[in-house]
Amino acid sequence: MTKITIERLKDGRIGSFKISGHAFFSDAGTDIVCAGISAVSIGTVNALEAICRIDSELNTVIDEKKGFLKYQLPIDLNEDNMQKAQLILEAMIVSLQTIAASYGDYVTINE
Repeated sequence: MTKITIERLKDGRIGSFKISGHAFFSDAGTDIVCAGISAVSIGTVNALEAICRIDSELNTVIDEKKGFLKYQLPIDLNEDNMQKAQLILEAMIVSLQTIAASYGDYVTINE
């Protein structure tokens, strides 16, 4: 099962997210649940890098074999980039919740 953890700051903004484990919906290479989660999460990291100018190498830990991704949003973002980042991260959550709604036996989300 894939476990997704969203960590929010005291003010409600998203500070980090962690995705761990394989869904085991299907065999490796044909698992649409893992593929969807990977596409959404990696797309989010890429969008944060491109739109908010956040260096993903400094903020991301990935272990593909273990099915692990951890992303920590930098705390020193200016307000404009912080607002953009929050919108991107909230959109990621909506996309992951959509996957979880259809494949709840294979993915969980905790905030």
